[in-house]
Amino acid sequence: MKLLRPVVIAVLLVGFFFYFTTYRSRTFHLVNSPAEKIEVTEAASNEPLDSDEQNNISVYRKNIGSVVNVTSKAVAFDFFYGLVPQEGQGSGFIIDHDGHILTNYHVIAEARQVEVTLHNRKKYRATVVGTDRSHDLAIIQIKAPDLAAMTLGDSKNLQVGQKVYAIGNPFGLSGTLTSGIVSSIRSVQEPEGVTIDEAIQTDAAINPGNSGGPLLNSRGEVIGINTMIASNSGQSAGIGFAIPINTAKAVLNDLVTLGRVRRPALGVLTIPISPDIADQLGLASDYGLLIVRVVPGGAADRAGLKGGTERAYLGNQPIMIGGDLIVTIDGQDVQDQQELSRLMNGHRAGDTIRVTIYRGKRKMQVQVTLGEAREQV
Repeated sequence: MKLLRPVVIAVLLVGFFFYFTTYRSRTFHLVNSPAEKIEVTEAASNEPLDSDEQNNISVYRKNIGSVVNVTSKAVAFDFFYGLVPQEGQGSGFIIDHDGHILTNYHVIAEARQVEVTLHNRKKYRATVVGTDRSHDLAIIQIKAPDLAAMTLGDSKNLQVGQKVYAIGNPFGLSGTLTSGIVSSIRSVQEPEGVTIDEAIQTDAAINPGNSGGPLLNSRGEVIGINTMIASNSGQSAGIGFAIPINTAKAVLNDLVTLGRVRRPALGVLTIPISPDIADQLGLASDYGLLIVRVVPGGAADRAGLKGGTERAYLGNQPIMIGGDLIVTIDGQDVQDQQELSRLMNGHRAGDTIRVTIYRGKRKMQVQVTLGEAREQV
């Protein structure tokens, strides 16, 4: 009996040792052996896309062939006054079958050579047709067959919350689509000092390389030209801006035919009127622009608008009063020179506008054919 107990203990120890070192290890190996089939949950094939996804795809497919990569090559001087080649990239989009491409001025500024890469990877040398630095716009042209032009929409009645798409070449990655909404409509100033009136603010991701590319509505129509971002890092922070397409449409013909923009000018020198000034001068309206002087032979002069005839003082500044008071242009109130400038930016030289004025206490409407900006005082 005394000998049996050690034998039993020894057998138990050997059994435990075999279980933990051999049997369990072999069981684990068998569970994970290649012969075992791993069961996973797979999605059903060919699930239909929802309407939002279908529209995203439709907008992309409709327009991707018209969005191009624009590479500009320039030279600069290094520390030892040696020539150093520089290269920049942006985007653009085809606007007609003759190969005219709309982009930003800053994308091709100072470029000695401009190259365009189509979506099919074919490259073409481009010529600069026209530039409009004050609106940050440029037209370049390539000679290529079978070009697809984009449809230019209307940016006049955009609504905050409206869905938008941006297509471009951020970081050189061609044909990238991002989506978002119209976040705001506001005037902003670019780093180069260019002021964009009624700029379209969007949270659609816009990054370096997107400049010059199209901003589209849900129908795939161009409503803006992506131009800048607000960011501390130089990358998208959800605040991008686009030039409204109506601003570009107003100058396209001049850019293509003349290579420059015939700036419209009313040909007047004015001061803004506040309620206090209106009360002091006995004017018929408590807002508007009082014409101090008209440019001889200018647009306003040809239309019969009148400048001041009587000297007075506004603080310590001498002015001429008694001239016509402009209150609206084409039905839109005009309260300061900034609003006048914004309205002029929607026109070009040669356009006719309807100006509502007060001459004394009499309200009148005058048709004015705009002249060129060199008339402006």
